[in-house]
Amino acid sequence: MAIQRLKKTELYHAAELEKLPCKSTKELSPIDEIVGQERAQKAVEFAMSIKEKGYNIYAIGQNGLGKRTMILRYLSRHPHDSEALYDWCYVANFSDTRTPQVLKLPCGMGQKLKQDVEKLISKLVKAIPMAFDNELYFGRADKLKNDLAKKQQVELQKLSEEAKDKDISLTITPQGDYQFVAMNGEELHTDESFAELPVEEQERFGHTIDELEISLRGMARELTDWEETFTDNIQKLNEEVTLGVISHLIRKLKKDYNGYTEIKKYLTGLQKDICDNVDIFLEEGSEQGEIASASLDNKFPRRYKVNVIVKQSECDFPIIVEENPNYHSLFGSIETATFKGTVFTDFSLIRAGSLHHANGGVLLMDAVKVLEQPYVWDGLKRALRSRQLSFTSLEKEVTLTGTVSLDPQPIPLDVKIILFGDYRTYQLLQHYDPEFSELFKVTADFEDEMPRTPDSEVHYARFISSIVHDNNMLHCDRKAIARIIEHSSRLSGDRNKLSLHSAHIANLLRESNYVARNAKSNLIRAGHVEQALEYQKMRVNRLQDSVMEGFINGTTLIHTDGVAIGQVNALSVLATSDHMFGAPNRITATTSYGDGDVIDIERSVDLGGSIHSKGVMILTAYLSSVFGKTAKVPLTTTITFEQSYGGVDGDSASMAEFCAVVSAFSGQANRQDLAITGSMNQFGEAQPIGGVNEKIEGFYDVCKIKGRTSQQGVIIPRSNVHNLMLRTDIQKAVEKGEFHIWAIDHVTEAIELFSGKPAGTPTLEGSYPVDTVYGIAQARLNALRK
Repeated sequence: MAIQRLKKTELYHAAELEKLPCKSTKELSPIDEIVGQERAQKAVEFAMSIKEKGYNIYAIGQNGLGKRTMILRYLSRHPHDSEALYDWCYVANFSDTRTPQVLKLPCGMGQKLKQDVEKLISKLVKAIPMAFDNELYFGRADKLKNDLAKKQQVELQKLSEEAKDKDISLTITPQGDYQFVAMNGEELHTDESFAELPVEEQERFGHTIDELEISLRGMARELTDWEETFTDNIQKLNEEVTLGVISHLIRKLKKDYNGYTEIKKYLTGLQKDICDNVDIFLEEGSEQGEIASASLDNKFPRRYKVNVIVKQSECDFPIIVEENPNYHSLFGSIETATFKGTVFTDFSLIRAGSLHHANGGVLLMDAVKVLEQPYVWDGLKRALRSRQLSFTSLEKEVTLTGTVSLDPQPIPLDVKIILFGDYRTYQLLQHYDPEFSELFKVTADFEDEMPRTPDSEVHYARFISSIVHDNNMLHCDRKAIARIIEHSSRLSGDRNKLSLHSAHIANLLRESNYVARNAKSNLIRAGHVEQALEYQKMRVNRLQDSVMEGFINGTTLIHTDGVAIGQVNALSVLATSDHMFGAPNRITATTSYGDGDVIDIERSVDLGGSIHSKGVMILTAYLSSVFGKTAKVPLTTTITFEQSYGGVDGDSASMAEFCAVVSAFSGQANRQDLAITGSMNQFGEAQPIGGVNEKIEGFYDVCKIKGRTSQQGVIIPRSNVHNLMLRTDIQKAVEKGEFHIWAIDHVTEAIELFSGKPAGTPTLEGSYPVDTVYGIAQARLNALRK
């Protein structure tokens, strides 16, 4: 194709919004999904529909694409089965306190059970002491005590009389022990009086006392049996009294929970444990009673609490976003309490984590945050593999201490995990963790852009409307909608596409809303959007102003008119983390007698990147194919970016470098009022490059600084025309013929534009016409060879 001078209509794709049925976003219904992410949405729908193990989701895409927003909106509309949602409670395991029992209850039942048990225990805290503090109980207990005392008295009296008949007295020591002492008449023998007795008498007393002690020991065993029987009888009495208080209350509760086997079984165990441990209710003032009731919230026996760790009061589908997925926030924890210097724990101190709250629903997390926290990734995989949640103390896992702790029953886990991350993290996980692909079988790949059609523009307008409605902004008029769509197209780098970086569009709308409100406007208009864009640029373009200052004060050398041999204005892009802009660079080429080498100074001093070096090697190959088919090129060529003191990479300057080299070979001057960008292949064909809008605008701005002429312009590859979304001032200059943009398919067309002469087409013998640039260069090279 021939060289094409572009018209104004080819420099910008305006949004006509022919299919938009309204004048502002006020009448435009918001969209309830993220625009342009059908592929990712289908993946999420697929994963949510499959209940089998491992169908969790990894959502891939750059930040700002609306991954979380789209998924949350979809999940909020996603139909769910409320029968799959449960309340989860921990209660005391009365047979083994180290392993608290878990109760799986229907939605709302956990909180009801907790309140009912609290009411029950609150009644018992008052009723049980009253049942034990009355004359009837005291009378029955006293009768048991008196019966025991009488039996003990009778037996002791018999033994005492038997001893007295043998002149021996049964006495009680100050320590409370029974002791036999020989009698001296009516008095007890002293050590001195006993020593004065004949030996035979002393021996008789000794044998008698030994026989009596044997009888005393037998009686002591019998007394012990009676005391145990008394204790059992008191226990039975206590149980009878306690049952009289509690049985009808428990019976009523069981009736209320008829059909819930787990609850009825727990209430049965609760009744038995209260009967066995009624002292907890009777010893409130004692230390044992205080420890039993030690709590952060009330005086309430801890072992009879119902710890509802997850309650689904409305049976709403759980959608949990965990912003800080550390071990305890994710998997829960078992806290400890301190009472009078003693540290203790029990089932009432079990706390749920995000996985518990998301059980039966969805948990959303950032992949990098999950991987940053110690032990979290391994714990997550373990939970997903086993499909259950165990309260394993992190301290127990990472230390060697043998501290006694709880081991609660695990909770069955049925949850979908959605991780948000970038491609790099996804690739690392796939490469280094073989379990990743088994546990996250679905990938939701989010697009960066979408095709721009009249229908998609209306869809995008509805997306803009949803942001306006969600954030309670001023409404956008038709031209403001069009301007935002055009800006989105420029962001995508393609006039036929729209950017899906929803965060950027949302920020632009917020700032436009701020500008409009300050201007006391009732609508966001196109001028407000333009002003917001200018404010955005002003905040981040300090480096651009600094670079342009070099052209203003002349420290950066460049010509925007006239001609020069071996010299070309190339276009480059400079970028910071949040701003990209273009600026021209002077490329020069010099030649000397040599062996046909092309020396890239940037590469020689390690300032050129590998892609730039590849571009130089490609142009060298094409140069050799043009001038060195029959004999070696007798020149050594040196090329460089003048006044470039940082790294240079990319191949977008390869056509400019070639034009500079050909100019140096032929001695034909290149126009300095033109700039060029574009890479080339080994056949000289122009290839597309990035940042074409910024490059053109950068040269236009420098031309304004150096002095505008009506012949200035830019050469770009034809394959970059669809990327053009240029500023309004450049469009107007092109329309008036004051600035020009040429699209080319081959580097020879660029040579023709720079020199004003055709590059030349070779004959079958490989020679070029003498009145062409290649022909002049070939003649000079032949002369050197001779």
